[in-house]
Amino acid sequence: MDMQVRKCHAKVYIFCCPPSPVSFPVPLTLTMATGQIFSRTTQALFYNYKQLPIQRMLDFDFLCGRETPSVAGIINPGSEGFQKLFFGQEEIAIPVHSTIEAACAAHPTADVFINFASFRSAAASSMSALKQPTIRVIAIIAEGVPESDTKQLIAYARANNKVVIGPATVGGIQAGAFKIGDTAGTIDNIIQCKLYRPGSVGFVSKSGGMSNEMYNTIARVTDGIYEGIAIGGDVFPGSTLSDHILRFNNIPQVKMMVVLGELGGRDEYSLVEAMKQGKVNKPVVAWVSGTCATLFKSEVQFGHAGAKSGGELESAQAKNQALRDAGAIVPTSYEALEDAIKETFGKLVEEGKITPVKEVKPPQIPEDLNSAIKSGKVRAPTHIISTISDDRGEEPSYAGIPMSSIVEQGYGVGDVISLLWFKRSLPRYCTQFIEICIMLCADHGPCVSGAHNTIVTARAGKDLVSSLVSGLLTIGPRFGGAIDDAARYFKDAYDRNLTPYEFVESMKKKGIRVPGIGHRVKRGDNRDKRVELLQRFARTHFPSVKYMEYAVEVETYTLSKANNLVLNVDGAIGSLFLDLLAGSGMFSKQEIDEIVQIGYLNGLFVLARSIGLIGHTFDQKRLKQPLYRHPWEDVLYTR
Repeated sequence: MDMQVRKCHAKVYIFCCPPSPVSFPVPLTLTMATGQIFSRTTQALFYNYKQLPIQRMLDFDFLCGRETPSVAGIINPGSEGFQKLFFGQEEIAIPVHSTIEAACAAHPTADVFINFASFRSAAASSMSALKQPTIRVIAIIAEGVPESDTKQLIAYARANNKVVIGPATVGGIQAGAFKIGDTAGTIDNIIQCKLYRPGSVGFVSKSGGMSNEMYNTIARVTDGIYEGIAIGGDVFPGSTLSDHILRFNNIPQVKMMVVLGELGGRDEYSLVEAMKQGKVNKPVVAWVSGTCATLFKSEVQFGHAGAKSGGELESAQAKNQALRDAGAIVPTSYEALEDAIKETFGKLVEEGKITPVKEVKPPQIPEDLNSAIKSGKVRAPTHIISTISDDRGEEPSYAGIPMSSIVEQGYGVGDVISLLWFKRSLPRYCTQFIEICIMLCADHGPCVSGAHNTIVTARAGKDLVSSLVSGLLTIGPRFGGAIDDAARYFKDAYDRNLTPYEFVESMKKKGIRVPGIGHRVKRGDNRDKRVELLQRFARTHFPSVKYMEYAVEVETYTLSKANNLVLNVDGAIGSLFLDLLAGSGMFSKQEIDEIVQIGYLNGLFVLARSIGLIGHTFDQKRLKQPLYRHPWEDVLYTR
């Protein structure tokens, strides 16, 4: 299968121009307004970022063989930076500006303003663009722009020799050169309508949807269009059918024109007058839709705001007859329109006025990777594997359990940890044990190393995350990080049937302190209350406490050597977690070994102590404590 796929790590090009003052003399502007308004070098500013229509414009550019993208910049009020899009297979970065003025200054060669603002703000933003000296053409996509605002835009544009397309338009296109937004639809439709290269027909319509249909019709029976415009279906369009027909008449490459009007309004009569006055000297094939309105007893409002007959003169029949009388080629029905276009084009070819365009094969547009995957055309490896949660669908889920179920069934923090860490719902006594561990390990005063680091950092004016991380980074073999090691060594010794004496003495020979044994403050006659609470809970609720009892036997032996070699909270949690994993019957031996090896148990201390470290940060901020400086008398200065 021969296909190209574009991915998001392609080379990035940035197209932007330095600000420079540009002004167009009036004669040039007049020529543009009465003749060709687009070319292969035309660039636009796109107002109110919409990914799909911009990408369609860039794909059309690539299809036509343009050297530079037709979208010079994007205007998104309140935003600045760059937006990544594709130009063929290359990824480009298009500048994003927060104001129309800034965009026009940065891109003085961009003379088309494509306005995708809503009907509420379209008029104001369009007027602002019209007042920029670099902007010549404005396309207003929104429907429902207030008529009074539209009239002001029309008046200003005509007074300043500028062109307004719309409101309520899909835009326009010059085949093989430039298109506005979603004009002509998909790339497949554009190729089928031969819009990637210029033809000989100028087309203008009120309807954007019917424009797409007519592009196809014209391509079937002629060499295609040269330029097509949808002026929009509102009552007061920014430019009229006759405005564009008169333009087409002045473009040498346009050999014939096709007009598709509709009932309502009197726009078509301006074209009738122009033809009667001899201002149009090229063949015009025309049809006004809405002849079926006479079948209804009352007045009918069709799709567009302006598609409503307000009297006999505004009916489709009257307009068609007027155009016919003025010299236009008007068929007897819409169905006969295609044949009328075909016959007119054929006569021009016979007369030697048209040399049909030679067909060229357009380049293949690379398909986006995501759409290619969805359609089954390609397969691509994933970059991340996740088995604990899923945020697709209507709500997130933890280990397959929807968030709503977690809340409705009264799951606690221990339950959530069991789902996200162990990928299963553990029995209630297990999740209670986890919660007890978190509560008991949340804090151990301001003097331990983690809290001290956090306090110093917070007093230095750093933010919460920086203060928290500075404390967490002290967690390791000497502070809070001995739970995994305690579990690992106790499990190995118990599973190998070592006596406490053999275990302790073998560790001594290796020069390794027994993890989970020893305390700076607690003694054999002053046990750690946290250890006693954990042991009491386990003996009451756990099916088996064999690893904990083994740790107690080891403590008995170490206390015979020194009164401070008591089982500490790390040792208690480490041994009891082994009992939780083994006694619950929900984990295999391999899974238990993996959990201990990976560092799950130290994760409990990290999670728990984060609560206390955050508390210390807030405490220092609340107390407005100054920068900490360690007292020099607490330092031994020596050589």
